[in-house]
Amino acid sequence: MIRFENVVKQFGTNRVLDGLDLEIPEGKITVIIGKSGEGKSVTIKHIMGLLTPTSGRVFVDDRDLSTFSFEQLMDLRRSIGMLFQHAALFDSLSVFENVAFPLKERRSMKESDIKKRVFEVLDQIGLPDIADKFPGELSTGEKKRVGLARALSPNPRIIMYDEPTTGMDPLVSEMIDNLIVDVGRWNPELTSIVISHDLKAALETAENVVMLYKGKVQLAGAPDKFRKVDDPIIRQFFAGKVEGPMEFM
Repeated sequence: MIRFENVVKQFGTNRVLDGLDLEIPEGKITVIIGKSGEGKSVTIKHIMGLLTPTSGRVFVDDRDLSTFSFEQLMDLRRSIGMLFQHAALFDSLSVFENVAFPLKERRSMKESDIKKRVFEVLDQIGLPDIADKFPGELSTGEKKRVGLARALSPNPRIIMYDEPTTGMDPLVSEMIDNLIVDVGRWNPELTSIVISHDLKAALETAENVVMLYKGKVQLAGAPDKFRKVDDPIIRQFFAGKVEGPMEFM
């Protein structure tokens, strides 16, 4: 569904992506891992058309994003749901209003249909009774789940998770990881892309894992491929050790 062909992205003298070749399959959960500064966030910004390559091409549905008009880019972004690291809820809006926000931007939707969809996704994430609460009344885990409900409410074709469990305790992290898997099961055609440093969760939740190193794919494939690999850079990263061939800035 998503393909990078020899993508270079350079900011001044800093080359973040260095000939990146990458394929993200449709309808699967892909987890992108790698140490800080390896281009994980830059990669997903290219998928959304928020960044353009210095060279190389990015394809979505076999369409080169460099050929998209402004309107086509906006349509693409409307087809993508995003769960931000800190949920990014509007504090002055209720849970209902937060989840309904992307739907109300589509002015063709009836209020009755918006209400039905909001309660549908709140039920999916296991929080059917908090529609009238405000973000300040929610726990960290509840905020993250409401953020997920908001991302899901427009029925996106692609959903992106930016470090979804960073800063959370292990129980809440496991709950969010389970939700990511559940969302993929509820929506078989949904393509999920997760940026994560949680290696254990990546191997347990992903159907496809991609490790970036020095702006390129170090390894990509099913979790078992990572468990069995002898690559010293990947073994060092998984072991969490400073000593080894991996370079640190």
